[in-house]
Amino acid sequence: MTDRWLAAWGLGSVAFGGASLLIPLYIVVLLGATPVQLGVLAATAAVVGAPGAIAFGRVANRVDNRRPLVIATLLGVAVSLAVIPFLTSITAVIVANAVLWLFVASVGPVLTMLVVDDAPEFAWSERIGLVNKYQGYGWAGGLVLGTIWPFVGSRLLAADAATLTRALFWLLAACAGVSALLAIRTLPRPAPSAHVTDDRAVRRIGRLLAESGRGVKGATFAFSPNRLYWTTRGIDPRRLATRLDPTLRTYFVAGLFFFTGSAAFWAPLPLFLTDIGFDSGQIFALYLVSSLGSAVCYEAAGWLSSRYDVRRLQAGTLAARGVLFPSIIAITVLGGAAALGGAGLVLTLVGITWAGIAVIGTAIVTRLAPTSARGEILGAYVALGAIGGGLGSVLGGWAATVNYLTAFAVAGGLVLVGAGLVVSLEAFGNQSVAASSTSNTQD
Repeated sequence: MTDRWLAAWGLGSVAFGGASLLIPLYIVVLLGATPVQLGVLAATAAVVGAPGAIAFGRVANRVDNRRPLVIATLLGVAVSLAVIPFLTSITAVIVANAVLWLFVASVGPVLTMLVVDDAPEFAWSERIGLVNKYQGYGWAGGLVLGTIWPFVGSRLLAADAATLTRALFWLLAACAGVSALLAIRTLPRPAPSAHVTDDRAVRRIGRLLAESGRGVKGATFAFSPNRLYWTTRGIDPRRLATRLDPTLRTYFVAGLFFFTGSAAFWAPLPLFLTDIGFDSGQIFALYLVSSLGSAVCYEAAGWLSSRYDVRRLQAGTLAARGVLFPSIIAITVLGGAAALGGAGLVLTLVGITWAGIAVIGTAIVTRLAPTSARGEILGAYVALGAIGGGLGSVLGGWAATVNYLTAFAVAGGLVLVGAGLVVSLEAFGNQSVAASSTSNTQD
């Protein structure tokens, strides 16, 4: 794996990160989307990701050369981003956004196959981690680009806000297009005989992805289609049902609540921030500080989860998140820099709580799951995040039609219900967690 290849993938990730917020802002600021339409935009992006990752992953398993699949998806992202500024119908943008995230979701599993196919198993973790690192930097770079573009673009183009927004789409499309061209020259070229197909190897990859630290992307998005594909490939629903003891079932119900609540908060947030007077550059900056707040705390969350009662840690983190969601309404009584600073503080703290939820939640599932079914249960937990993301996006958009306080209170309330269920796990005693935490985590 060369530095040129990593740079190419990071450049493509700039397009992904920028598009993640630019498209919601586009339909809000320029097309006048309602909260419900914004929720549908987020929900469709979440829903198409899962089948896209699964379908492309299966195709990749059946071809001798996987590189064209990665290149095709990067080109698909470039074309989608280039076309969206020409669309004036909100419904058309929602469809185009779904197509865009279908491409983004599809590339993940194929990319993972490419980077592990020609590597010994002991190097898989390092390779996957390195690719995720560059993807995280690229995703953050897309948010940085959106933050500075109103200032830089206005000086380069001397155009109005609408023109600058459309120009940013084309700039991100160019990033994806150049990434595809560089990928043609630099992508790994494993021989078909080196393809990873063994079931145990697949479970090992799924385990690595499910348990790995999350990048900047994971700070605001509850699930990764790449993780979803790898961690659910070996799931047998009938076998899985017999492996979920009462403690795990309770935690999964809690997970559905807090994943749904989190998505319900993020779905109407761009419209709320726009309505109180923030421009697109400021909103990009707020998302960036929230994402970075998560990214810098993942390691600390892992350290804490290895030393303290994970249930108490998770419940405390969820309780803080549940209170923070509706508290963002308080910035509406402030003005100017004070409002921006207040929003930045709240969203940074929200980002920090996500680091705890992501890392500690995985630790809880890993410790409670029986060794023989741990990979499947981790996969089911990842899938739960996808389900909650879709449900919460629609719910948040609908609740915001009443008012934003209602939407954020519903979001926070769902997370607090999840916190209460996590606290209730203590009723089952400490033995199951203690016993599983000492078991071997390898297949």
